[in-house]
Formats: sequence, structure tokens, C-alpha cells
Amino acid sequence: MPIIADIDAGFGNEEATYLLTKQMIEAGACAIQVENQVSDAKQCGHQAGKVTVPHEDYIAKINAIRYAFLELGVEDGVIVARTDSEGASLTQKIPVSNEPGDLASQYIDFIEMEEVTLENAKENDSLLKHNGKLVRPVRLQNGLYQFREETNIDRVVLDCVTALENGADLLWIETPTPDVAHIKMMVDRIKEQQPKAKLVYNNSPSFNWTLNFRKQIIAQWEEEGKDLSAYNKDDLMSADYDGTELDTAADEAARNFQRDASREAGVFHHLITLPTYHTTALSVHELAKGYFGEDGMLAYAAGVQRKEIREGIACVKHQAMAGSDLGDDHKEIFSGENALKAGGGKNTMNQF
Repeated sequence: MPIIADIDAGFGNEEATYLLTKQMIEAGACAIQVENQVSDAKQCGHQAGKVTVPHEDYIAKINAIRYAFLELGVEDGVIVARTDSEGASLTQKIPVSNEPGDLASQYIDFIEMEEVTLENAKENDSLLKHNGKLVRPVRLQNGLYQFREETNIDRVVLDCVTALENGADLLWIETPTPDVAHIKMMVDRIKEQQPKAKLVYNNSPSFNWTLNFRKQIIAQWEEEGKDLSAYNKDDLMSADYDGTELDTAADEAARNFQRDASREAGVFHHLITLPTYHTTALSVHELAKGYFGEDGMLAYAAGVQRKEIREGIACVKHQAMAGSDLGDDHKEIFSGENALKAGGGKNTMNQF
């Protein structure tokens, strides 16, 4: 089935990832998405405090997922490798490097170091020989190691290239904003080493889409030397700007985002997380506001049911959607003419 099963960071070690993946495939998933965060320190991709794992650990989970696919006879199973490195500043452990320039060595290069001598090193310090010098990796009180600033994009690129080299089919890069130019910059670097790289992109409700695109348009106009005196850059979400030239341009950017990102930045598949959560919250809010306000029952009749009928939405007949028609069929099979069926002339679903 065309389902991407999101297993976060694999919920444990590679064996746990393998066992979970088997269950997902047996349930019908054709694709598995796994990310490079630490399982027991997992954060939402749009929140702070993210901790990533060394590449060797992540590759082991990609191997476990592929093994599960093959063991169950699914040779074309899809692995989506997600990197959270752009927003992650911490790692849990330092991998073992066996020779200069190997994968572990490249990962270690990203870690913040401070040069020390044996004399000024503290008791129980962890020290490394790095680039011919004795250094102490910067370690926080919680035991986590800190990456050097401005290394996040380099880490994203290495994550993606390494994942594709080790059996992943598609990439997923968590970004701080929905910016086509920014996504393209990273994908172009990845394609220098993996020309066929394809990206899954999360059109996430965690982004403030209106604000992001208004900011992008303002930045573009500023670069073009356009007069921006009519706009307060600190209050771009204001409804005062609805219907303005800024609003029109920003909404057009939102409308074209999927097309632009696919054409310019190699996005192969767009997905949107949590849309039903937000649409349910909004619709219930609107209904409650009217139902307990002046509209009363008209809030439901006009705002919900009338729209369902005219749009041909099947759930307007909610009893049928819950299985009453199927139940009648079963009763007739089981009891024949003695069946006591829910359908009939007094069935209010006949009103629709």
C-alpha cells in the first residue's frame, strides 16, 4: 500500500528497529521513514534540544530496515532517510575512527574541541588526539557533546550522501523554514555526489506559512530596493496586510511552493503532517462559536451539514459510515426474512 510508516528514530537499537519495521510492513506499509536522532532523546523536528547519532549507528538502522523488507519478500520496499542535523547541535557519543578521513573521523571533525595539555586537563576528562593536537571535546553537564557552530549544513549533506550510499531510497531534510532557495542549496550539494538524490519534504503545520512567505517577499523587495515604508517588519502577521500587494505575493508563493520546490530543489514527494488535527480543531471551534452564539443550530445546519450534502461527502450519512448498511446485509444473510434491519422507511438517512 502507498503508506509511509514513520518510525521516528527506530524506538531503540537496530534490533528494535528491525522488529518494529517487520510489524509495519506486515500491516501494509511500503515505505519506512527513519531519522538520525537518538531514540531515547527524541524531539519533534521543529523543536530545540535535538541530539543526533554517528553515521555508523544510523547505517545500522537502515540495514535493519532493508533486512526486514527482504525477509518478508518485499524487494522494492522504500527507505526514507531523514536528517535532523540542520537544527541539531548535540551528539550523544563520539564514534571510533580507525583511520584518518573515515566516516567516524568526519563526524568527529564536527565536534567542538578545545586544545589542552596533560598538565591543565581535568581529572576524568575525555581527551583526543585531533589534527596532531591534544584536545578536549566540549561536553555539557548532561554528558552530551556539542557540535561546532556553522557545521549544520555540512552535517546535513554528509548525512544524506551517506544514507544514499548505504541503501536509502529517498531523503527527508527537516528545515527551519519552508524556503525553496535554502532547500535547493542543500540538495544541489548532495547531488554533486549523488546526482539521482530525491527529497521527501514535510509541508509542516509547525511552520507559520503566512509569516514565512511574507518575510521572504519583504526580503526580496528589500533586495530590489522597493519602498517598504507601508509595512512593519515586526508585525507582518497583522490582518491589516490582508489583501495588500504583500499578501497577494506571499499567498502566490504559498500556492506555488510545491511546484517550485519540486522543480528547483528536487523534491520528489510532498507530504503534510497533522492536517486533520488542525482542521478538526478549527472546525470544532467555528461550530462551537456559532452553536453557543446567536446562530444556534443554524451553525451546524448551514456550516456543516449543508456543505457536506452539497459537496457529496459520504459521512453525512454517519450511520452508514459506521457500518449499519453492512450490518443489515449480515443480518439478512444470517436470519433471512426474520432479520431486524436498521434500514427502511423510517431511516432518517433517507433524508439525504
